[in-house]
Amino acid sequence: MKRFKSGAAAIGLLLVQGIQAQQVVVSDDVSVGVQALGALGGGGVGITLAGNGDGITPGCLCEGWGASLGVIAGWSAYSIGNFNVSGVSFSGTSASATSVVNVGTALQVTQVYGPSFSSSLIRNHATLFNISGSAAEVRYSRSLDWDIPPSTFNELVTIGGVGASRLIFSNDNGFGVPNPLVNPSALLTGTENTNFSDSGPADHGAFFTFSFGVLGAGESVSFDIFYGATRTEAAAFAALGAVGAEVYSLGQSNGGGATGEPATYVFGFAGVGGTSIAPVAPIPEPGTYALMFAGLGLIGWQARRRKDQS
Repeated sequence: MKRFKSGAAAIGLLLVQGIQAQQVVVSDDVSVGVQALGALGGGGVGITLAGNGDGITPGCLCEGWGASLGVIAGWSAYSIGNFNVSGVSFSGTSASATSVVNVGTALQVTQVYGPSFSSSLIRNHATLFNISGSAAEVRYSRSLDWDIPPSTFNELVTIGGVGASRLIFSNDNGFGVPNPLVNPSALLTGTENTNFSDSGPADHGAFFTFSFGVLGAGESVSFDIFYGATRTEAAAFAALGAVGAEVYSLGQSNGGGATGEPATYVFGFAGVGGTSIAPVAPIPEPGTYALMFAGLGLIGWQARRRKDQS
């Protein structure tokens, strides 16, 4: 079940010329801040897990997106800045936020942040719409620098799902400009265009670029991005499975070991031509086990009784 909370800290503003609007979206213990142009950082919030802190704001808030149609590109990133993008509209509540942005006169990018099938993850449903009048290849990039407490600037990073048909580039450079037409250099060796686990510890993140092929004039393509956090790595994979994520990055404290404690922060994608992570069944509570075994015992007793009576 998805549960959403409102709070005095959640900020919702309509986009006004010259004023940057922002919204903090909340789901259970997870909060994500959204800026008017669609990058994270609204209200000074990146990805926050209650009791553990923010996983991307302690240093530079290096998180953002970029999109391109043919050779025309634009991007928005909190610390890096904006290029060739203009806001069309922005609205939000504590449960959702919607940003509509134009990339030049070529592409309209709509990003709707809201609930997902996991209360630990907030979904960004992104739609790229060709407003140029001509067909061309469409791309989308997203970059994120992990800063995981309590070992801020010295975290372990994982990337999975490389091999998805629409993923054309990935590495650990969360500081890279999210320009879909230019690939940034990796920060650590062995992280470019490959799956890896617990790389580091170092100050790094994740960078992904996707190509959705040729998009005709007036056509659109949609996919999902997920942001959130859990208390363990196992819970993170369960959340990714619940939303059908295909490509992902995890950020963890370097003291968490294999369990991913005290928190595992999550950044994932679905609808990008990969294999969905298999959903993980919830572990029954002790009382549930007792009822289950009691039921099995009753079934066995009934079977023996029928046999004795035959």
